[in-house]
Amino acid sequence: MDISEIVSTKFTEFDIGAPLSKVAGAFENQELEAVVVTDGEEYRGVVSRRQLASSSNQPSAKVGSRVQHVPTVDRTEDVREVARLMIGSNAKTLPVLDEDRVYGVVTADAVLEAVTPFLDAVTVDDAYTTTLISATPTTTMGKALNTLREGRIAHLPVIDNDELEGILSLYDVIEFTTRGGNKSQGGSSDEFSGRGGFGERDGTSDRMLDLPVRNLMSDAAVTVQRDTPLDVVVETMFDQEISSLVVTANETDEPIGIITKTDVVEALTWEQEERRPVQVFGLELLDGMDYDDVSALIDSVTSKYGEMSVIKASIELHEHKEKSRGVPLVLARIRLVTDRGYFTAKGEGYGATHALRLAANAVERQLLKGKTYGQSKKHPDTEEHAQLYGWWLGG
Repeated sequence: MDISEIVSTKFTEFDIGAPLSKVAGAFENQELEAVVVTDGEEYRGVVSRRQLASSSNQPSAKVGSRVQHVPTVDRTEDVREVARLMIGSNAKTLPVLDEDRVYGVVTADAVLEAVTPFLDAVTVDDAYTTTLISATPTTTMGKALNTLREGRIAHLPVIDNDELEGILSLYDVIEFTTRGGNKSQGGSSDEFSGRGGFGERDGTSDRMLDLPVRNLMSDAAVTVQRDTPLDVVVETMFDQEISSLVVTANETDEPIGIITKTDVVEALTWEQEERRPVQVFGLELLDGMDYDDVSALIDSVTSKYGEMSVIKASIELHEHKEKSRGVPLVLARIRLVTDRGYFTAKGEGYGATHALRLAANAVERQLLKGKTYGQSKKHPDTEEHAQLYGWWLGG
């Protein structure tokens, strides 16, 4: 199955010199996950809702300062490869190029809609994130925003005495960070009318960050049980216009995890055969290293710190136009999902090998400090792979 039928030619585009305040206004359309950034007719990157919400932004800054480099695809790319690229680059929107110009975009929602009829063979239990990162109703917005940023997550369930009270999402945060927290639901925030990103800590903005989460959370948190098929999960998300469900224990209804659209997209990357634990996007950029060398590098990083099982390592390499003595500047990003938690780091250097080693060093420092985002995944079962993905793995 390719993406030719799900590519959208309707997308929001900004010139690289547009102010961030104008871009933030575009995200008032809550269906919009990312905008395309161009320089004239040349594609330069994207800016996502998550990126804008998790950064300290000055409204007068230019959108070019926040450009994220994500993979591009062509109009006939395989849907499973698109899913891999989305997971590898942590992006829900990928530009579709035609002769080096932006023809359209493909979104995670479009991918999920296309494959939903085939998702009934796997359940929530196979795909959900089993460690739940949460807040309490009295957690301050400052602490909640830091948790979202540090954990690289988009949804923060709000739990009080093992009962789900609500959920704080990036939809709530984007309003808070770009419009000063003017929000009618969930509490009395009208008296706090400060402006600017949450990087500011002066005057009214300081008081806004001290607001409890209950003032901005959504009360409409939706739950799901572990034995629910994934097609029902996706249909519920679309019907409720949400992107996550809180997973509860069958016996007690106690919140025990979360499943997001990203989790379901990641399930599309599973292979029928035992999947490689290390995925590399941009391997052709490496000079003097092949896949086995990259795997050995990851093994050397994780083996120094006792017993650690790598469930998945995702490595993305992106080449910039800037060069030094003919060697391009490269961004390397590493994401590790292990039985001891989730680690992520990036490195930038001249040449892909140099950038990759800098990123690996950064991961080592995190391991040394014991810094983890506390998320873990299950290994999908081989039989489940065959049941779910036989329809396209067979050609």
